[in-house]
Amino acid sequence: MTKSDPIRPTDADARALARDLLSSATYAALAVTDPATGTPSVTRVALATAPDGTPLTLISDLSSHTSALHANANCALLVGEPGDKGDPLTHPRMTLHAKASFLERGSDAHAQTRAHYLSLRPKAKLYVDFPDFSFVRFEVTGGLLNGGFGKAFHLTPDDLLAPTSFS
Repeated sequence: MTKSDPIRPTDADARALARDLLSSATYAALAVTDPATGTPSVTRVALATAPDGTPLTLISDLSSHTSALHANANCALLVGEPGDKGDPLTHPRMTLHAKASFLERGSDAHAQTRAHYLSLRPKAKLYVDFPDFSFVRFEVTGGLLNGGFGKAFHLTPDDLLAPTSFS
């Protein structure tokens, strides 16, 4: 008996679901590697997407995941929450493998990201300018989409880009 591959070919519906999960997420679980012990650590972070669809967050230097990302930029994000009814494992979610990059304060990229982030997360105005807070972009290197029971897909960075509209 041969084992069949449970991963389906990534199609337009899977790409649309992945983009929808990402664009509608207000938070995610962030997985990092603790630099002192080498063990995985997971925390919840606020999440938004840049205009180009890249996931981003605003985090404090006081949190352990910030020092972990400075030591090792490789990380993962888990996006998607269970619905109100049914088995939580039947609801869509995805893991994104990424490399974190911190935006330099005072740069044009920081100013543009700040304005965009506040348009999406206005309550962040309370702390966005605290000196210990930084914007982090997560450059996606790949991912896994679980679209519900029996619907698994591999994702590439291009799968998360919005489709180009043609006139």
